[in-house]
Amino acid sequence: MKERQPKLATETVWAGEEKYRVHGASQVPVVHSVAYTYDDLDYWYEVAVGQAEGHIYGRNTNPTVSSFEDKVKELEGAEAATSFSTGMAAISNTLLTFLRPGDRVVSIKDTYGGTNKIFSEFLPRLNIDITLCETGDHEHMIEEIEKGCSIVYLETPTNPTVKITDIERIADVAKNHNALVIVDNTFATPILQNPLQLGADLVLHSATKFLGGHADALGGVLVGSKALVEEVYHYREINGATLDPMAAYLLIRGMKTLHLRVYKQTENATKLAEYLKKHPMVENVFYPGLKDHPNHDIAKQQMRGFGGMFSFSLVGGMDAVKVMLPKLKYANRAANLGAVETTVGPARTTSHVESTPEERKALGIPDGLIRYSAGIEDFEDLKEDLEMALKALTVKQ
Repeated sequence: MKERQPKLATETVWAGEEKYRVHGASQVPVVHSVAYTYDDLDYWYEVAVGQAEGHIYGRNTNPTVSSFEDKVKELEGAEAATSFSTGMAAISNTLLTFLRPGDRVVSIKDTYGGTNKIFSEFLPRLNIDITLCETGDHEHMIEEIEKGCSIVYLETPTNPTVKITDIERIADVAKNHNALVIVDNTFATPILQNPLQLGADLVLHSATKFLGGHADALGGVLVGSKALVEEVYHYREINGATLDPMAAYLLIRGMKTLHLRVYKQTENATKLAEYLKKHPMVENVFYPGLKDHPNHDIAKQQMRGFGGMFSFSLVGGMDAVKVMLPKLKYANRAANLGAVETTVGPARTTSHVESTPEERKALGIPDGLIRYSAGIEDFEDLKEDLEMALKALTVKQ
């Protein structure tokens, strides 16, 4: 009888850990050693050049880090994974591995602010052409891909306006034009979306966010085919953006509850977005789970849920935000997301703090936009918290 493949809820707990447990430990240990000792010099050489399994130096690999990588690899259904010190290190190292002067990137306007800075400021310095399309305008994006490019870079859902791109449709066109498709899957997580199954070549995450889930560890991770990931690993091991083993341990521990957290966060986000949409002091709500979201049908097709992130704008703009946000009791006003605690903040001080007001406006991000990362708290408490905060705003009006 063929062994049944475990479900995602089981894999989040068990995947990637077994061979890294030692001395009968039920948990993966934190290995802090910088270097690893070998008596057999020939075997040491084989490990060093990748001909045998093992570790030689912490900047290259580490057992705790490898366990984290294997866990993400299994959840994304990938051949290989490599990790980084932060999510932005994952993005920048991946892009710089494959791009050369004269290359062209086709992407969307609504990427995370740090990613957008790479496209608008850093890559053009290297004589790399960047074309940013309106997010959701698939026809325009396809036209640009057909002109020729080296990389198609997607982020879906986007940060912070949670816009959606049809991964399968864009990946199919990109493959026909020999372009590498990279997808930032941070918001959806492997629980809700697997871009490799939709045609992407590489998938990356800011592991700091939902994967870790407790706002206590920085990290990034990339998955894909063995050949492609090895190229990025080589760039990363030389340039040194290595994931710390203690951070890897915290990420492993956090991922054990990823399935539970993501579905509870999704449940809260869906209900809160529906509530806010009806509130007279709320101007707009952005959430792919709402039926009037521009690409709700695409999100429904390629995702198993709509995620724990949404954003909304208030009547009165930033002045209203300054009144309302400090009133929230069950929300950290902080530049983070994906944690067990609800986290909120304006885009101007979170996702796009590096951008000027003019740049944010051009990206369709008003200064008064609030990014809301739903936590795992009780929905009624979160709803009441928003009601009280919005009531203060109503009184002021």
